[in-house]
Amino acid sequence: MISYIKFADALSGWFGKMFAWLIILMTAGTCYEVFMRYVMNRPTPWALDVSFIMYGTLFMMGGAYTLSVGGHVRGDFLYRLWKPRTQAWLDLVLYIIFFFPGVTALIFAGYKYAAASWRYGEVSVNSPAGIPIYQFKAVIVAAGILLFIQGIAQVMRCIIAIRNNEWVDADDDVMETEELLIKQASKSQKDAQE
Repeated sequence: MISYIKFADALSGWFGKMFAWLIILMTAGTCYEVFMRYVMNRPTPWALDVSFIMYGTLFMMGGAYTLSVGGHVRGDFLYRLWKPRTQAWLDLVLYIIFFFPGVTALIFAGYKYAAASWRYGEVSVNSPAGIPIYQFKAVIVAAGILLFIQGIAQVMRCIIAIRNNEWVDADDDVMETEELLIKQASKSQKDAQE
């Protein structure tokens, strides 16, 4: 199970980090549009559509990575007080009842939606440029598949936590500043005590 969890985390991490670079492209595109619109007085007909497409793609493709590092929103005012075993049982039930049916529906409905879009070569109706968007509809299916793969890893984490009463954490690759400072402070305290 551990090897599958590491595989799923690495796969989700790779896709999440690769698509995170869309932020740079979105920023550059928005800066270009602002320059063209307000300095040159020649707004582009495509900038808004492209920023929507890139943001949607970034949001969808980052979902599995966010799941792997526990970054999704959670109402944990009670949850955080429970033992890992109890948390794992709750998570396992919720994955089975809600997560997998929802992600499966996303994959199948997304496939129908994307296939229809590819068939008629869908373009954006929001701008006069008619930006082709059919290729980005495939992102729905890809994101669903990545979420499903990561969901299996999360279920395996739950099973291990039920057995051992301890969570298998994802590798630390990106940390919030506050978390990093707390970790460094606790390490410094441990070193000082020894």
